[in-house]
Amino acid sequence: MLRTNKDLVVKLSILVEVAHPVTRMPVVDSYGKVYYVPGVGGITYNFGLGDNAFSMHGDHIEPDISAKNSNKDLNPTCMALACIGNEAVVISGDGKGMRGYVIGKHGGIDHVLIWMPEKDKLAIGDKIQIKAWGQGLELLDYPDVRLMNIDPELFEKIPIVEHNGKLEVPVAAIVPAHLTGSGIGASNPAGTDYDMNTMDMDEIRKYGLDKVRIGDLVAIKDHYNSHGAGGYKVGAMSIGVVVHSNCYKTGHGPGMVVIMSSVEGKIVPRIDENSNIKNYLGI
Repeated sequence: MLRTNKDLVVKLSILVEVAHPVTRMPVVDSYGKVYYVPGVGGITYNFGLGDNAFSMHGDHIEPDISAKNSNKDLNPTCMALACIGNEAVVISGDGKGMRGYVIGKHGGIDHVLIWMPEKDKLAIGDKIQIKAWGQGLELLDYPDVRLMNIDPELFEKIPIVEHNGKLEVPVAAIVPAHLTGSGIGASNPAGTDYDMNTMDMDEIRKYGLDKVRIGDLVAIKDHYNSHGAGGYKVGAMSIGVVVHSNCYKTGHGPGMVVIMSSVEGKIVPRIDENSNIKNYLGI
């Protein structure tokens, strides 16, 4: 097992509420076609963890449950501290006591994305407490590899293999640098996601990216994300988790939350179509 500073990583409580959907109509795509479709937020009953990111007729559709802190001054803290795989517990409403997991976060709208086993029991405004744990996690023997946005126990479940001083990480797909888009340049990669760029669907299909699912681990080639989102550096490699659906807007696409990054190429992707947090969490 990879050695980490897991026992020193601070675990904190943060509070979010199920967020109301936000609609931005019309949505105009890269070729001028207009759509009147749903967007972010709410409880998405027919789209969630493990589903194909291109399967829904909507824009930036968020899986399962979208949540945020209603205090705009505190919500950035929730975005920064929540990590994929963190335990989440419903503390109000008909679903009180139900336990699930953080499965992503979506910058811009600033929603924390949560999976629950019975989302039908939830309502807009229900409160969910998260055990935020993971920011500050480090690999003791690989100082070049930056970790972020990942629960330490979930990280340990990813079958990473050490080989010749590098880390082989299972991924469902590899995203080339030229197919990345919205979110590049964000200053805090620990509090946001950034998108694939899906305007050219022929290129997307060429790399098999049309098959990615919510929760898939993907490699982002030639991108270094330790100190900002989407820095281009030949030989760098990052690992992200797919967190929301495809989008129609120019420069947008399925969102990816970065969990690992190396500027020196210490991360080597290994294709495994089953590399998805749903499998690693056992749900």
